[in-house]
Amino acid sequence: MKAWRLHQPGGPDAFVLEDVPRPEPAPGNVLIEVRAFGLNRSEWFTRIGQSPTVKLPRVLGIECVGTVVDDPRGELAAGQRVAAMMGGMGRQFDGSYAEYTSVPSSSVFPLETELPWEELGALPEMLQTCHGSLHTGLEVQAGETLLIRGGTSSIGLASLAMAKQAGLTVISTSRSEGKADVLRAAGADDVLIDAGRVADQLRAAHPDGVDRVLELVGTTTLLDSLACARPGGVVCMTGMLGGAWELPVFRPMGDIPTAVRLTSYSGGAGDISRAQLQAYVAMVERGQLDLRRGPVWRFDQLPEAHRAMDENRANGKMVVVVR
Repeated sequence: MKAWRLHQPGGPDAFVLEDVPRPEPAPGNVLIEVRAFGLNRSEWFTRIGQSPTVKLPRVLGIECVGTVVDDPRGELAAGQRVAAMMGGMGRQFDGSYAEYTSVPSSSVFPLETELPWEELGALPEMLQTCHGSLHTGLEVQAGETLLIRGGTSSIGLASLAMAKQAGLTVISTSRSEGKADVLRAAGADDVLIDAGRVADQLRAAHPDGVDRVLELVGTTTLLDSLACARPGGVVCMTGMLGGAWELPVFRPMGDIPTAVRLTSYSGGAGDISRAQLQAYVAMVERGQLDLRRGPVWRFDQLPEAHRAMDENRANGKMVVVVR
């Protein structure tokens, strides 16, 4: 089979398209024919050398959609449409940047849907991350006000759609005035232009602060996001779009406002059930959940797709269609 392998960190051209043996499903695994996969920032971090626990060479890719080739346990029939995500994909073992992948059954989700592969491929990790961030990390409730920091990212846009479905008032941020209309069209109740600090802007309209903050930019804006939350509010750091893993200085007694809670979300497939993922996919199929997708690429265009990530040209979840 064909697979894109990363032998050493580098730019988009560090990926090498190779002929490799098709994997066999290990005990407890399912062999999947990959039809499409979404691109994720975690794979970008690995490619540039910021994932020290990932041993190279490796076939990256933490999610995919496709069809079952073989399930030795007999639970899933050959040809069944499935999504697969996390559980070590593309990190502890070879992932989805390939024509076939073998994945632990605990990370495989059977799906009943007629969505085209390029649409379905955008969903698994995005839905799981948004669901986990909102319901596990933030424990949102209808009627609350949510600030999404990094709102024009694929996760930001999906979280906006899911939060509106859950009955929240949503304020979203963008670094670009030109993208404010994108957020409003996606359902944002208010948009803040983010030059690194938005707390003063936000408190002009919400003097007490907001109930929940979803931090997708990361440590570069985290302290300012803490200043946006009301007493009793929660800030959840899920993303690192700003590219920094650490705060150079962190003084908890001064940087965390009184009674504001700080948490993070980096969960996995176990945080969403098969029924929940199926329900979200069905909502997308019925047009009840509008998730913004970015460009769609062919399998042979993978380096070009990563180059688009380097240049922040996605404007939504990018998908690679394998076949």
